[in-house]
Amino acid sequence: MKGFNILLVFLLGLFSCLGQEQSKVVPVRENVSRTFYGTEFKLDKVRQKNEVWQKYTTLAVSDTINLKFVTTVKEVCKVKGCWMIVELGEGEQAMVRFKDYGFFMPMDIPEKEVVLNGMAYVEEMSVADQKHFAADAGSTSVEIAKITAPKRTYSFEASGVLITN
Repeated sequence: MKGFNILLVFLLGLFSCLGQEQSKVVPVRENVSRTFYGTEFKLDKVRQKNEVWQKYTTLAVSDTINLKFVTTVKEVCKVKGCWMIVELGEGEQAMVRFKDYGFFMPMDIPEKEVVLNGMAYVEEMSVADQKHFAADAGSTSVEIAKITAPKRTYSFEASGVLITN
């Protein structure tokens, strides 16, 4: 019975680690490294945020487009890094979530440049979702109470994110 319990503990530990993504650090040059979160990807055909903004303007609600682009992080979920807000062109922003909730971002990356790889889409965000994200961002109850209507939002599901340190 003791051997069975040891085997059971070992298997539980093994299976709990299988689904977790780990970041990989790939050196670029001395004192600079690249940190990938999620799935690592090639840096080919990377678009600029203004070009991506133009793509967003042509999308209807629920349309999608796969792309890679470089942008600046404006905000990260203060609870556990489960979403972030990034800059688009012309003062617009996009909400970034992570594929299959499979990885999280460090919370100290606002104002850092990142490269996102994944799917851009437009959605209409419900009042409940807006309030949830506002609470995660640390908004006050007064600010949250002002959210009363759905709004059109620009979103991105990232399968991979690259942060250059």
